[in-house]
Amino acid sequence: MSDHDLAAKLATQAGELLLDVRVELADASGAERKAAGDKRSHEYLMEALAAARPEDAVLSEEGADDPIRLRSRRVWIVDPLDGTREFSELDRDDWAVHVALWEDGELIAGAVALPAQGVTLATPAVSPPPAAPSAPRIVVSRTRPPAVALQVRDALGGVLVEMGSAGAKVAAVIQGRADVYVHAGGQYEWDSAAPVAVARAAGLHTSRIDGSPLQYNRPDPLLPDVVVCRPELAEAVLAATQ
Repeated sequence: MSDHDLAAKLATQAGELLLDVRVELADASGAERKAAGDKRSHEYLMEALAAARPEDAVLSEEGADDPIRLRSRRVWIVDPLDGTREFSELDRDDWAVHVALWEDGELIAGAVALPAQGVTLATPAVSPPPAAPSAPRIVVSRTRPPAVALQVRDALGGVLVEMGSAGAKVAAVIQGRADVYVHAGGQYEWDSAAPVAVARAAGLHTSRIDGSPLQYNRPDPLLPDVVVCRPELAEAVLAATQ
């Protein structure tokens, strides 16, 4: 099985497991659902990767950071449950599972599963988004729109679209339901690795907010800012963030 196919399979199957957790714990508290979802999806992904790619290292949000990854040529970067708050709310579908593969300095495969939407977006073949409307749609968190997104909205004459997890936001840009995702305020490599891999495969612009490349598998996995947008908007978006 190719790395692309494996990423898609594992993200999809972890998502199916999470849907089962939601059903099983439908009457539990949101905190219980969050904890169970994080734990079970992480355990599934770690076991599945150990079986399918035993020589590769793994960086997971829910696991201890093993420094062996810094000496490894191939590192899987996973977020077992992106958007725990949205996952815990049974009527929401804007949460995701991220599975990406970094090899020799580059993201080479990735998948973003949106389990409650029945969708998995995965490399290598990702359809580009359809034509954008005249007013760019900037996707933001439903609770805390970052100031940089408001700057981009004002500079581009755009509108805000509220959504949950980072993976769901980038997926919305890939699917043509939004045009810009810009974030500055604290994220880690697992928040963006898989979404960025898939966005690149769809021909979208990806970078830091200063226009520099996004780099992964670094000693400190903090990667606090990211831009994913339609390529024709990239220059204006980056200018608005400065």
